[in-house]
Amino acid sequence: MEPVIHQVWWRVTQRLRRTSLLPRRSHSGCAEHISVPASTRSRHIRPTPLVSRIYQPSHLRDVGQDSRVQGEMTCKSQRLMQQAGLIHSSNPGCYYYLPATVRSMEKLVRVIDQEMQGIGGQKLDMPSLCSADLWKVSERWELMGKELFRLKDRHGIDYCLGPTHEEAVTTLVAHQTTLSYRQLPLLLYQITRKFRDEPKPKFGLLRGREFYMKDMYSFDVSEEEAYKTYESVCQAYTRLFTRLGLRCVQVQADTGNIGGKLSHEFQLPADIGEDQLLVCGNCSFSANVETMSSDRTDCPQCKTGTLVESKGIEVGHTFYLGKKYSRAFKAVFTNAQNNPSIAEMGCYGLGVTRILAAAIEVMSTEEGIRWPGLLAPYQVCVLPPKKGSKMDKAAALAEDLVHTLEKALPQLRGEVVLDDRTQMTIGKRLKDASILGYPYVIVVGQGALEETPRFEVTCQEIGEKMFLSKDGLIDLLRKVETV
Repeated sequence: MEPVIHQVWWRVTQRLRRTSLLPRRSHSGCAEHISVPASTRSRHIRPTPLVSRIYQPSHLRDVGQDSRVQGEMTCKSQRLMQQAGLIHSSNPGCYYYLPATVRSMEKLVRVIDQEMQGIGGQKLDMPSLCSADLWKVSERWELMGKELFRLKDRHGIDYCLGPTHEEAVTTLVAHQTTLSYRQLPLLLYQITRKFRDEPKPKFGLLRGREFYMKDMYSFDVSEEEAYKTYESVCQAYTRLFTRLGLRCVQVQADTGNIGGKLSHEFQLPADIGEDQLLVCGNCSFSANVETMSSDRTDCPQCKTGTLVESKGIEVGHTFYLGKKYSRAFKAVFTNAQNNPSIAEMGCYGLGVTRILAAAIEVMSTEEGIRWPGLLAPYQVCVLPPKKGSKMDKAAALAEDLVHTLEKALPQLRGEVVLDDRTQMTIGKRLKDASILGYPYVIVVGQGALEETPRFEVTCQEIGEKMFLSKDGLIDLLRKVETV
């Protein structure tokens, strides 16, 4: 039997070598170098992103423009995101996030990671499926009421889909029996899907049943240190919104069913906001009306200012929890005197999908999306001329321009998209570019064929149009920041 096997194996290896799947051997017994065809090498080069290949199905966009569905769209961000093919409704309060939206969300997550890790946060991932037993220990199983998605497994054991993870993270820390005061403060956070059984989901991604949230939990040695951690997180939130170019207001808030001793909300002022705010025009004081009498007009902080009522979209929330959860779950550490001590806790949330939608809500025009610069799915869109037009010769220059920009400006690699739908007029593609909100749109037209090529550039944020040489274009885009 063995000779037969050897013969079969010999024939197989010879056939593989003939088809270049195995290296040939030289007379010395060493494997010969086989050159890789250029076509194979090119597969490893990052391809130019093409608008025609981005998954934004036209029929989904048509649904977004349907008059019946339009009546169900109760805010600008929902209408624009559906019309642009960024999201698609699957069932009430739940959405498909299409590729351009996912790119934007991933950028937002990177910015959040930078800020949270900048203050010592460590990222983890906790189960979405949470045991009812944990929620009963904290007494929130009944307190949460109908907002909690509840289910039973095949053995009849109760679970819920986590809207927050105070119980889970405190249990995790409690299981570490060797936690020392030297390891505190401990800041653990995750960015995951959350679930809430909203009675009436509305406003698209602003109020849904399934959403992404960043939730961080802190453990400190004392109340004094816990307040320092609380303040550092609030400062990180302020830096985050400043980087995004969003005017966010930190307001005094109610602790609600999460509990604790202190709470603040981070609100984006907006007419469709569901929260009523009282803001002093004379000092920095601001509060959710839930924490004060709605008819109060004098500022409790400066005593001289007048409180003005406005609306806001809550995009972040911070809580100083004290020992509410750590005592219930026995989350202890060894203090400097080598005695067990209960940790002081805080929790800090950011609505990831809500920040994205809220930014679109407050920054966009009625006709087109405007993104925070860092979060635009693509920074630059290049438009070649219509196929068969007088300027068709400039088409090759458009793709060359994409490569030139990415080579000259490394931060733009993968950020420049080519609108290759040359069967459409420039005008129609410009309209699409405006709806989708690319920060910079470059038209490669007649000017590109001149002795000194010029390109028509539109800065969407300010609505300014200019004609620039290639060098001028590179200088303009050099200031673009990406993550």
